Amino acid sequence: MDLLEIEEKREMRREEAAKLLQHIADSLSRQNNLQFDRGGKKFVVDVPDQVEVELELEIGDDGNSLEIEINW
Repeated sequence: MDLLEIEEKREMRREEAAKLLQHIADSLSRQNNLQFDRGGKKFVVDVPDQVEVELELEIGDDGNSLEIEINW
């Protein structure tokens, strides 16, 4: 299968970001999959019981960032 990559970047309030992360966490814990709707298409990706999680925190003079990456 060819690589399918969906990337989205947008600004939102901190509370909205927390709600998005909660939605993703709920999907992982309850449904064992992730669902994305983009451009009128629905994508469903199954997630196994065991995953690899990488957290990266960067603190700098020009801004801070937190990256959460989940691989399987």
